[in-house]
Amino acid sequence: MVRQGTLYLTLFVATFAVSWAAIIIKFTDAGPIPNAFYRMALAAFILAIPSAAKTVRTWRGLNRRQRTLLLLSGFFLGLHFITWVSSLFYTTISNSIILVSTNPVFVMIMERLFFKQKAPVRSVIGMSTAIAGMIVIAGGDINLGREYIIGDILAVIGAVCVAIYLIIGRSLRSLVDNLSYTFPVYATAAGTILICGLFNGDNLTDYPSKTWLLFLLLALVPTLMGHSLYNWLLKFLPAHLVATTVLGEPIGATVLAIVFFQEIPGWATVIGGVMILSGIFVVMKRPKSRSPGRQ
Repeated sequence: MVRQGTLYLTLFVATFAVSWAAIIIKFTDAGPIPNAFYRMALAAFILAIPSAAKTVRTWRGLNRRQRTLLLLSGFFLGLHFITWVSSLFYTTISNSIILVSTNPVFVMIMERLFFKQKAPVRSVIGMSTAIAGMIVIAGGDINLGREYIIGDILAVIGAVCVAIYLIIGRSLRSLVDNLSYTFPVYATAAGTILICGLFNGDNLTDYPSKTWLLFLLLALVPTLMGHSLYNWLLKFLPAHLVATTVLGEPIGATVLAIVFFQEIPGWATVIGGVMILSGIFVVMKRPKSRSPGRQ
């Protein structure tokens, strides 16, 4: 059994890792589809070395329904990256990350619909507090211009897609080990994005060496360190709990934006950030078990 402290530390590392995604993307000279494609394709290529043979054996042991779910997981992860990365080119980083981080709401709804699982009251309170904090952060950055609305809609669609991805992951991770799950999911996501890129006529090859290095960093840090750790955690923690911890990403992204872009947050960001962290703490805190001698 994995220790609770190990799970918490892993959640922190994963959240810190995914916080780099928007920052790295903003440094590249590429559009949304190439950023999303190479993030997934390079991550799948790296994972292929240790996991390809084992994945083939695992695939053979799955039934048709389980194989379909595995492919659907990758498909929705690909859609998530297409829509969310695209949103960064229409709206602000804060709006995009805040809106895509509403995925716990959709996860809770899906857990109720598909698993008949009702979230504990403390989880509802915690997530409500965290989402309220995100609204506070976004308060000073709301813009009703056409491009911003398109970006906001894309970010929300990205939230729905990643919620579906997490729900499917929960149902499969009890049957499939992390590598055998992550590799085909990333490969399917890369294929989904590639097809969209080819239909869209995106440039997928002509980039300076700096951009290729940033593509690699996208694969290594927010993907292999971030999403892969989240996939591992789905075996031990409820999907809504893992999803809620991702709400810490706006905090990480804000800190990194200070370092790299000198974007000093205002009071709304500070207050909202405290609310987000407080909400995550409420969700993560488990009730103490009563000792046998107490009534």
